Amino acid sequence: MMIIGIAGGTGSGKTTVVRKIMQRLPQGEVEVISQDSYYKDSSHVPVEDRQKINFDEPAAFDWPLLIEHLKELKAGRAVESPTYSYLTCTRQPETVHVNPCDVVLVEGILVFSDERLRDMFDIKVFVDADGDDRLIRVISRDCIERGRTPQMVIDRYEQVLKPMHIKHIEPAKRYADLIVPQGGNNEVAINLLTDYIKGRLGNR
Repeated sequence: MMIIGIAGGTGSGKTTVVRKIMQRLPQGEVEVISQDSYYKDSSHVPVEDRQKINFDEPAAFDWPLLIEHLKELKAGRAVESPTYSYLTCTRQPETVHVNPCDVVLVEGILVFSDERLRDMFDIKVFVDADGDDRLIRVISRDCIERGRTPQMVIDRYEQVLKPMHIKHIEPAKRYADLIVPQGGNNEVAINLLTDYIKGRLGNR
C-alpha cells in the first residue's frame, strides 16, 4: 500500500488536488483520510469556550488514533474513521468505513507535523497558494459551511490562522518531496503526481 501525505495551508486547494488525483486513478484503488476527522473531541469543553480552541496547532489532533488507523490499513485491515462536526466542535457517533487499498491519501494542514506520521508517507506533497487566495477561499467556505460571518472569519484568520500558518504549516515545506504551487489549478503538477503513482503501482 502506498501512503501519500498532502499538506498545505487552510484554503490552499488540498481538497481539490485530492479530488483530481482520485478522478485520475482507477475506482477502488484509492481511499482518502482527512486529518480534520481526527480532531480531539471537545465535548467536555463548555460550548461558549469551544470557539476559542486553537484548531491550527498540532496539539489539536488525536495523532495516536490516526497513526494506528494507518498501520491497520497497511496491515490489510479496515478501519472506522471518526467524523467531526465543525458546528459543535465535537466528534460524532457516526464513523466512515475505510477499506485497505493500493493508495491512501492522507490530507490535512498539519500532516507533516508529527515525525511518526511523516515517516509513514511514501510521498509527501505540499500544496501551496497565495495568502490572499487562501483567505478568500476560507471566507467563502466558512460562511457557507460553518455558519460564520465574514468578519468572524477575518478575525480568526488574523488572530489564529495566519500566525499558525507561519509557525507550523509554512516550515513543513522542507519535508515535501513535491510542492504544488497554485493549488488545485496546477494541472501539470497533478498529472505528474498521478503518473508517478500509476508508475509505482505498476511496478509492484
